[in-house]
Amino acid sequence: MDRVLLSHLPVVLAVARARSFVRAASELGLGASAVSHAVRAVEDRLGAPLFTRTTRSVALTELGAAFLDSAVRAAEE
Repeated sequence: MDRVLLSHLPVVLAVARARSFVRAASELGLGASAVSHAVRAVEDRLGAPLFTRTTRSVALTELGAAFLDSAVRAAEE
């Protein structure tokens, strides 16, 4: 896994768990903008969105769920 993906993985995991950029930012002690930029960097690197965003919700896309599943398995190994 490349450095960009690896360095931003905790942020992506926090957003997926919290289902919110603001709550993830609070958990991580970061600003919401920093969380958004980290997620965008991963999405840009992968060339596809990891989350579906609306004004009221954040949900993993199919690719996002597959990416996180494989990343968590790789980290556990």
